[in-house]
Amino acid sequence: MLFEHPILLTSILKKAITVTPNTSVIAALDLLLRYRIKRLIVVKNNKPAGIITEKDLTRSTSAFSGRDIGDMVVGDFMSENLITVKKNNSIYDCAKLMKKNSISSVIVINEDGSLTGIITKTDLVGAFLINGATDKKVSKYMNHKIITVGPKESLFVVQSVLVNNKISRVIVEKNKMPVGIITYRDFLPAKTANWIQEYAEIDDLEELKNHPRPNEFNANSLDHAITFRAEDIMTPNPVTINKNEYIFKAALLMIRHQISGLPVIHNKLLTGIITKSDIVNAISED
Repeated sequence: MLFEHPILLTSILKKAITVTPNTSVIAALDLLLRYRIKRLIVVKNNKPAGIITEKDLTRSTSAFSGRDIGDMVVGDFMSENLITVKKNNSIYDCAKLMKKNSISSVIVINEDGSLTGIITKTDLVGAFLINGATDKKVSKYMNHKIITVGPKESLFVVQSVLVNNKISRVIVEKNKMPVGIITYRDFLPAKTANWIQEYAEIDDLEELKNHPRPNEFNANSLDHAITFRAEDIMTPNPVTINKNEYIFKAALLMIRHQISGLPVIHNKLLTGIITKSDIVNAISED
């Protein structure tokens, strides 16, 4: 069991930051950055009608969207497939829902369907940090499938890797060692205009849109057209953890540094990754 004692859902419930379907994408981006959050609840008549994440907003402002950011509103990109719980549900219930639906948050509603708050993976990891067991190793829960890019990869490639692999972060690797990490949030400040389209050819955009990684010729073509690379936006010297450490320490590092994933190393070399999702999945199996 990851939890040594039962925890009430209301003890970790927090207020959600909300917008309406007509809120502009620019205003939504500003809220995410101002409050350092990853999602906004879209409400109509005080009831949740949708959710929009930093991943949705990054994609909406990408060169691939072909739209002017000034004309975009939240309602164009929000997800209406909401997963909700009542306040009397348990933390275990939330973890199971997150795992089953591959989501990072659960919306909490009142009996009348009105919004009361939100529970995120961060909240569950924080609860585990306070009340969790300490004898579980990182090696048991980490993901051995590592998605990486090189420091010199163009941002076209980085975004393509994130989108095509359906991941929220990618490790920047050099000589089999983690030298940086990039998440969707790293794109947000740079993508508030269609700046890439000013430098790239249409054929290059289409080639990258349709392939996880462009071939060598097209990659070189993109490098001539685009000067922005992974090393320009990555968080350098990422916080790491050894595979033989306890997941309690992994949770502590994630909460302390306000991050959602840690490269896992062994003998200083990259061997995997552990994320908040992995800890939530472990909680759901209790």
